[in-house]
Amino acid sequence: MLETNKVLIQGILNVTPDSFSDGGLYIDIDQAIEHAKKMVADGADIIDIGGESSRPGAEPVSLEEELHRVMPVVRRLIDEVNVPISIDTYKPKVAEACLQAGVHMINDIQGLRNPAMIKVISQYNIPAIIMHMPGTPQTMQQYVHYNDVVSEVKEYLRTRAEEAYARGITDIIIDPGLGFGKTPEQNYEILLRLAECKELGYPILIGPSRKSFQGEQRLNTLEALALGVKNGAAIVRVHDAAAVKKYLEHNFK
Repeated sequence: MLETNKVLIQGILNVTPDSFSDGGLYIDIDQAIEHAKKMVADGADIIDIGGESSRPGAEPVSLEEELHRVMPVVRRLIDEVNVPISIDTYKPKVAEACLQAGVHMINDIQGLRNPAMIKVISQYNIPAIIMHMPGTPQTMQQYVHYNDVVSEVKEYLRTRAEEAYARGITDIIIDPGLGFGKTPEQNYEILLRLAECKELGYPILIGPSRKSFQGEQRLNTLEALALGVKNGAAIVRVHDAAAVKKYLEHNFK
C-alpha cells in the first residue's frame, strides 16, 4: 500500500527508442539508472519503467524485445534506489518476470483487459494501475467520440476495477488516461470533473506530462497537474520530478 497523505510523484523512465518526448535517451542501461537516481533525488516517490512506447500510432514490440529493454534496468534499480518501482506494460509475461525480480507495482495502459494479467498480478500483494484507453496506441485516436467522456471513462474504470477486485487484486489505482483516445478538450473536461472519478473510491493517477489541454484556456503541464490535484489526483506521472515537486510544495502545502 502506497503512502497516501501527500501527492505522490511517479517519475517516467522510458527505455525505448521511440517514445514521444524522450525516446532513445535512456536505452543505455547506465544512463537509465543514473536518470532514475536523479529523479529520486529530485523528489520522485515511484519510478515507472516502460519498454514499449504508447504514443499515438506507436508500433508494438515483441515480448522478447520488451524484456530485453526493461529487465536489466529493473534488476539494477531494485537494488540501487529506495523507492517503489513500477513497470508500464500490458503483457502478462513481462509483468510476471518483473514481479519475480521484485517490482512493486504494475501500470497497465490496457486496464487489465487481459484475464492473464489479472491472474499474474493477483498472485502478488502489489498495487495495480488501471488506465482507460480505447483500443490500442495504434488505434486509440480513432475512438474520441463520447456522449459524455467523463461518465464513460468512469464507468469503464469502475467495471475494470470491480473485476480486478473480484479476482484477487485489492490494491487498485485508477487512471483516466489523459491523451489516450482523448482530444485536448476532453483531457481538460476530465481534469475539471476528476472528482466524479474519485467517487469510485480508488486513488487516482493522472499523467498530464506533455499532453495537450484546451478549454477556456490552454494549460501547460504544471497548470494541468494543479487542476488535477485540486480535483482529487493522488499520484502524478511526470517527466520532470524536480519541477513538479517544487510546484506541489509551493501550491499544495
